Amino acid sequence: MALILTVLEIVAPVGLLGAIGFFWVKLGHEYRIEFITRLSMTLSVPALIFTALMKTSIDPAALTALTLAAIVAYLVLTGVFWAILQVAGMPRRTYLPPLIFGNTGNVGLPLALFAFGDAGFAYALVVFAVMAIFSFTFGVWMVSGGGSPLRALKEPVTWATLLGALFLWQGWQTPDWLTNSLSLLGQIAIPVMLITLGVAVARLNAGRLGRAFWLSLLRAAICLGVAVVVGLWFELEPVAFAVLILQVTTPVAVTSYMLAAKYGADADAVAGLVIASTLLSVVTLPLTLGFLI
Repeated sequence: MALILTVLEIVAPVGLLGAIGFFWVKLGHEYRIEFITRLSMTLSVPALIFTALMKTSIDPAALTALTLAAIVAYLVLTGVFWAILQVAGMPRRTYLPPLIFGNTGNVGLPLALFAFGDAGFAYALVVFAVMAIFSFTFGVWMVSGGGSPLRALKEPVTWATLLGALFLWQGWQTPDWLTNSLSLLGQIAIPVMLITLGVAVARLNAGRLGRAFWLSLLRAAICLGVAVVVGLWFELEPVAFAVLILQVTTPVAVTSYMLAAKYGADADAVAGLVIASTLLSVVTLPLTLGFLI
């Protein structure tokens, strides 16, 4: 019973804030999701990443190990899902990015914070940054049918990650007035991302939900297996290991739907994956947390 209550305390804030966004839109209120997303990814999320990395007390070597583990995990997932789609004869341009990229920002970051505290949050930011950079390069290239892999260099998240890692490695600190300002800016990221997730789900027009459900089940099993194997291979310490599993197994990212709609892929099919995997995560994420904490 104590474990169930602990898991509920972790997942309840995520569900409640997502529900606020969902019902906000269903009640007919305005929510400019493109503006909010740009504000978050340009200002608040980079500020959050930079300050969290700069202020963390985690050994840089442990963060480096997790970074390498996350890179390997996403590369393995790419190879596995590429092969599955090839055998199944399903379009990679539509299905590969959503199968690879989980919602490590909207869902993974708050869950890691509530479950594992500041240390878990710092680890989760590293995995989120790896996923975001991979998404801005390979993900955009795949769904758009081309494009420069240097796109990630234009993203504030990339520079925030690199600068945060540099400050952590050198032991540098920004002046208090700047640190406080950046921390305040970063604090809006998590609640805004959760509300935006609810808004995005409320606006999705899903397609082929039957296929989406079975693909989501397959994705959940593969992501869990890959995360466990990679984490054991790199011999990650317990919190880093748990966070890697949590982040890699998060449901399909809403940004995959946005990219599909923007570049002319099958957006309804991707929306179905977002909805099916998000609904499935209501069961899988609490179970996963129950084993990890």
